Amino acid sequence: MSSRRHQALGAWAVLAWCWPFTALADGYNMTRGVTDFSQRVYGLHMTIFWICCAIGAVVFGLLFYSLIRHRKSRGAKAANFHESTRVEILWTLIPFVILIAMAVPATKALVAGDDDGSGPADITVQVTGSQWKWHYQYLGTDVGFYSLLATLPDQITNRLDKGDNYLLEVDRPLVLPTGRNIRFVITSEDVIHSWWVPAFAVKKDAVPGFINQVQARIKEPGLYRGQCAELCGKDHGFMPIVVIAKTPAAFDDWLSAEQARLAAKKAEEQKLLAMNRSLDELMRDGKALYEARCAMCHQPNGEGLPGAIPALKGSAIATGDVHAHIDIVLNGKAGTAMQAFGKQLSLSELAAIITYERNAWGNSTGDAVQAADLYRFLNGDNP
Repeated sequence: MSSRRHQALGAWAVLAWCWPFTALADGYNMTRGVTDFSQRVYGLHMTIFWICCAIGAVVFGLLFYSLIRHRKSRGAKAANFHESTRVEILWTLIPFVILIAMAVPATKALVAGDDDGSGPADITVQVTGSQWKWHYQYLGTDVGFYSLLATLPDQITNRLDKGDNYLLEVDRPLVLPTGRNIRFVITSEDVIHSWWVPAFAVKKDAVPGFINQVQARIKEPGLYRGQCAELCGKDHGFMPIVVIAKTPAAFDDWLSAEQARLAAKKAEEQKLLAMNRSLDELMRDGKALYEARCAMCHQPNGEGLPGAIPALKGSAIATGDVHAHIDIVLNGKAGTAMQAFGKQLSLSELAAIITYERNAWGNSTGDAVQAADLYRFLNGDNP
């Protein structure tokens, strides 16, 4: 077999090994994404991939050629020589040129990540990370909400079988329009998080006291998932991201409906401030809210996690002074994992949770905390 055939065989062997990976876009390969920038990143990825394949084909082709051409059975004898200045210059210069050739498109893509050329933003969404949830605020409107993990605690503790989207599902997804320029301003209120949606090729750190921003233009309606990509604490794996992209008309309808719902909720909250809800009603609502918002840390049985999360069952905070209990739920506790829920939930929701904690698991204070009690507490009227 001629030396040219040896080289060709080696090259085709390497290319045959690389080729299947390019076809497995939904498996091993990077996603193409649904934004111009994500597709540009995919193109860069494939360019570098094929450069690596070409390097592999050359290197392994030479290796196989040398093994076959200079084998002992053909009477080949090893040369006896030392350093070659020409070879040393070549094996330094060639990789240098290859790296420069790869750096040029990579740098262009990196610059495009901050300014993708899509023009002024049509909509701006503020993304705020906190332990361990995301808050989305549509700037210029009063629409904003927290997005929390929706995976059942029993799945996490292996009491139930895990679903298809285990740890990748949320109670309220971020809704965005297609065909519009969307600016994300990303920050954090506690530790460093990272907002990452692979389909958008967006991965930006959320840093306390600092704002990062990135722009995207989604091409296709659909549901896209992501995660926090920063080790932000013990529940780092429980901060998924779900984005639903709608057509512009459908998004406008959704935004109008959200604004109407918020207005109705505010009106309902004003009514609740003047109401005294029964203990049974508060316990019923409080149980559902506690299991959704508090059970991840304090556990469904209120016993917490020994050495990490204090128990509420029989605790001084849940059976003692009600105002101290209200204070820690509203304002959190510095230096601990206890967050301030005052800005995350409505007064009526907070009142139900506090009532439940003071009367569940054998805690029998009999307190029925009302939304009006929390309102007075916030306004300094705390007898």
